Amino acid sequence: MATVTIDGIKVTVPDGSTILAAAQEAGIRIPTLCHHPDQAIKANCRICVCEVEGQRLLAAACAMPVWDGMVVKTRSPKVIEARKTILELILARHPQDCLNCIRNGVCELQDLAAEYMIRENPFTLKIKGYPKDTSTPSIVREQDKCINCRRCIGACSEIQTVHALGVEKRGYEAMVVPAMGGQLSDSPCVVCGQCIHACPVGAIYENEQIDEFLAAVADPDKVVVTQIAPAVRVAIAELVGMNTGELDMEVFVAGLRQLGFDYVLHTNFTADLTIIEEGHELLQRLTEGKGKLPMFTSCSPGWINFCETFYPDLLDHLSTCKSPQQMFGALVKTYWAEKMGIDPAKIYSVSIMPCTAKKFEAARPEMNASGYRDVDLVLTTREVGRLFQMAGLDFTKLQPSKFDSWMGKYTGAGVIFGATGGVMEAALRTVYEVVTKQTLEDVNFTAVRGMEGIKEAEVDLNGTKVRVAVGHSLGSARKLMDQVRAGESPYHFIEIMACPGGCIGGGGQPLTKSNRKRAERIDCIYVEDAGLPLRKSHENPEIKTLYEEFLHEPLGHKSHELLHTHYHPQHKKYF
Repeated sequence: MATVTIDGIKVTVPDGSTILAAAQEAGIRIPTLCHHPDQAIKANCRICVCEVEGQRLLAAACAMPVWDGMVVKTRSPKVIEARKTILELILARHPQDCLNCIRNGVCELQDLAAEYMIRENPFTLKIKGYPKDTSTPSIVREQDKCINCRRCIGACSEIQTVHALGVEKRGYEAMVVPAMGGQLSDSPCVVCGQCIHACPVGAIYENEQIDEFLAAVADPDKVVVTQIAPAVRVAIAELVGMNTGELDMEVFVAGLRQLGFDYVLHTNFTADLTIIEEGHELLQRLTEGKGKLPMFTSCSPGWINFCETFYPDLLDHLSTCKSPQQMFGALVKTYWAEKMGIDPAKIYSVSIMPCTAKKFEAARPEMNASGYRDVDLVLTTREVGRLFQMAGLDFTKLQPSKFDSWMGKYTGAGVIFGATGGVMEAALRTVYEVVTKQTLEDVNFTAVRGMEGIKEAEVDLNGTKVRVAVGHSLGSARKLMDQVRAGESPYHFIEIMACPGGCIGGGGQPLTKSNRKRAERIDCIYVEDAGLPLRKSHENPEIKTLYEEFLHEPLGHKSHELLHTHYHPQHKKYF
């Protein structure tokens, strides 16, 4: 242990701790830009500089390890002047159009400029004038706004192992660019959006489609229908002045009606449906040998893109099930339209998703099984939060409103799709009862829960031992896939979610720098599951009706026509 004095406060921390960590322990905040708690130390922005007694040069608090007896000053005149100069230099190469920026009000650079009272900049403003990169349906890059903190590279390379971003040139001219120097669509980017969470400014963000939504609700010839993904409710509360998970589901529905949606339904319904189809597909592969093992889940479009790009030789291991979003899109313009007596040509299907990759998925050419584009528009959680702000809604005053009929009921199994391990747990709840013909008394498969990178479990299905694994983040996916490619995987069924924590940490969720917030959202997911009367997908009464009236049987002809697909290798221009 080392005892350090920081701004006159003594604090004892483990040897090897940084000045930044010691200051946090002492209750002192040191500003940072390049530092990220879940990434390796970079120490390239120097905003965190401080004075260390006995040293001539200022030290970067995020990188300098402490020693016993160290004395540090974090807010001396010399330190304040250095930080102001660093900020002024950064701002001299950063566009000054904050009012037009998507991150206005939630920008770390803007906050620091206000905190250090940057009123006039002695340095000349020099903007290169690079064009926006809008080459993907999901993510937009603005090179001019990049401050070269390289947190996006950390998220993409260290956590996701995609390496879609890198550094071009050196020194003053160095800048973050897509791999191979082309557009984002030419790189191996899987549009998971984790770079958006990492970026402290507005250099990279979701393709905002709020104007398209407003045009749709204003069109009297359109019937605007929405589906809500399970991870959205717990996080949207953070954007409307509530604690994580505090927003009641039926109050949320009332808010969506205020935005102009004609019908409000739930993706959890097709999450339950996915379990029925995927569970039977797994059993078919296990008992009849129809399909390769291990079978991978196919709910996460960022993961699908990753598999198509990096492991095209293993695509046959993917479940053929579409994601719940796309199953919903196919059914809303067939089954639901028929039940409601609405012309499917008039239905405008909007999904509210925690995920930027869902925008890409909805635009895939395979996703038109209904005879139309199955999902017309995808709004992220953040976009809906902005719509609520625009509408001026006070959620403490709204009266609860129920979901509309057909495709609005769901079970706890559908809810837990929003957390890493949730798809696996939901599948096991149903597969166990289908195989054993016995009631599963304890539905909680806790071995597959939590923020651990890779989790595993073994389930006894009438004497057949089924080994399963769960991986979240694409770095974990890579480890599991390398095992399969080498012929060393011991598993029968593998769930993979592209984002840390699963959908609750999706690229379209409220911005967060820490996995602690993701863990909090996961807890809320399981609280909701535990409080529901039905917790197994096959118990959903509307799912039973769907099969009786329309699909007839799992993996049947109509199911394959509407709910299943196949994926193909992605041949990138440069990769």
